[in-house]
Amino acid sequence: MAEQSVHAGRKKDTVRSRKAAQKAAAQRFVPIAEIRNDTVVLKNGGLRAVLMVEALNFNLKSETEQKGIIAGYQGFVNTLSFPIQIVIRSARLNIDPYLEQLRKRAESQQNQLLKEQTLEYASFVERIVDMADIMQKRFYVVVPVDELPERRTPFAAFLAWMGLDDSGSRALRRHRQFESRTAPLRDRVNLIEAGLRNIGLATRRLATKELIELYYQVYNPETSQEQKLTNVEDLNTETLVL
Repeated sequence: MAEQSVHAGRKKDTVRSRKAAQKAAAQRFVPIAEIRNDTVVLKNGGLRAVLMVEALNFNLKSETEQKGIIAGYQGFVNTLSFPIQIVIRSARLNIDPYLEQLRKRAESQQNQLLKEQTLEYASFVERIVDMADIMQKRFYVVVPVDELPERRTPFAAFLAWMGLDDSGSRALRRHRQFESRTAPLRDRVNLIEAGLRNIGLATRRLATKELIELYYQVYNPETSQEQKLTNVEDLNTETLVL
């Protein structure tokens, strides 16, 4: 009996160590080193700012307005001297805050009938969203600042961009260069925001907490629906891959 318990304990330890090894191996392919000061810091030293752009209903505009928007966007693109990334992300609609607000309002109701009706309405909305699988589209513009590229083979350049093998020296260099390199990133963000504002698009730079939540959802699409982030300030990039 004791021998079987020892074997069972060893088997459990082996499973745990295997899961930890898989987690560490997956994290090697995450190019993000840290997220701070509203900025994504990559392992290769690059910086990224993420702007959320409000959607614009192009079809409701008149023909003259549509031509003006197209011409303005063309002028905006022609003014850029650096690359940007435009991301359209579709995700399931998260109504948890709304449902929580409804249930709190129901608990505060003095009228028992209104309380029951509010709770029933919250349950009805929750069932509708689960059955219909309603999706929400978000639009982002990623603004980069990278180090001057070195001459490498395509494969070496790819590995350098991924930053698989991070080190203490690279982390120290990132920390020393962070403040000096955030200034050009901020200038690029201001240029992008001004250009998009001229064509009627409202933008907002994501803060540190919002960036952590965004990348947590991107790297964990299924887990993020069940396990919500609570104390974001206590997290690091290891949380992005579970």
